[in-house]
Parts: sequence; structure tokens; C-alpha cells
Amino acid sequence: MTDGPSDGGMLIPILEWLLRAHCGSAGIDVVHADLRRCQPVPRGLANRIRFALEAYPCDSLFVHRDAEREAPELRRQEIQSAIEGLGAKVGVPHVCVIPVRMTEAWLLIDETAIRRASDNPNGKVELNVPPISSLEDKPDPKQLLHDLLITASELTGRRRKSFNPREKVRLVARHLEDFSPLRRLSAFRDLESEVQQLFINRGWNL
Repeated sequence: MTDGPSDGGMLIPILEWLLRAHCGSAGIDVVHADLRRCQPVPRGLANRIRFALEAYPCDSLFVHRDAEREAPELRRQEIQSAIEGLGAKVGVPHVCVIPVRMTEAWLLIDETAIRRASDNPNGKVELNVPPISSLEDKPDPKQLLHDLLITASELTGRRRKSFNPREKVRLVARHLEDFSPLRRLSAFRDLESEVQQLFINRGWNL
């Protein structure tokens, strides 16, 4: 379950990679709980979690909340409080997915994937992708990724104006094959630690 409808397209490839890294022989199937299926869209974190569990039965629930300007631990507490408030209605374990700032920061790790997503894989323009160690310090990684996609496209004039980077973001995630560089980021290490503990607790790491 994600903060927004576009986050699923970014996070699913990351979660698939991470789960495969730890699942051993277990099969995986990551499904995005699309809250737009419910009209009106449920408000409040607890109601959104309740709908996700009812509409998308699962063995474990990944709850995504961008930290943005808040401390990641505060977001973790919000998720935990919502889970505890639902009580017995939550019959599966949950994992907190809390990128520092925004999910887009986790896609700023490979300029080749950005060029491919911009439909200009052989482009030569310099992109100035930031070093991984600085990603959690970027105030607006979403805008940064959008700007890089536009630059990578090397389009000009009307074609540049009609280029929609928001539609290309999920393609960056799909073109990434290795997310291991994210292990240098504290938020991703926290996520991986929770996944490892989940697999140990459920006996899935066989």
C-alpha cells in the first residue's frame, strides 16, 4: 500500500528485487493495493490499510509512507499506531517502507536507466546524477528526477514541452536491474532489515 497511486510503479520493482534477494526458494508476487478502486478513496491511514487488506488478501503487507519533512521514526510510529488501532483485523505481518524525503530518491542511482526511460538510451548530454551518499539530503528528489529525465531526452522546442517526465518515472524503476547501491542509504537498510526479519519469522528464508 503506497502513499500515492504513482508510487506503486516505482516501488514494486524495488520490492521484487529485495524479496528475491532474501526469499530463498519461496515464490513471490508483489501486488500494488490501488486505493482508487474504492470510491470514495478511504481517508486516514488506518482506513486505507483496512481497505488494502480487504481488497488485496496477502501474506504480508508493505505500508509505504514517504518521510518528506518528518523524521522516518515518526512515520514508522504512525504506521504502527494505525496497525494497532485495527487490532485483530490485521491478520498478517507488515513491513514499513519509508524512504527519506520521497521514493524518487531511490531511483537516482543509475543514469543509464534514466536515459532509457527518457527514450534516448544513447544520449550523450551530461546528466550530473548526484552521488548516492547525498540522495537522502536532496530536498526535492521528485523534481530532480523529472529534470534529469527531461535533460536526458535531449528534446527541443515543442517536443520538449510535450515531454511528460511523470509518465517516465516508473520506467526508470523498470530499467534498473540492481538496487544493491541503495544499501548505502539508511532508509533502505532499515527496509531490508525488516524484510530479513519477516522472512526469518515466517520461515520463508529456506
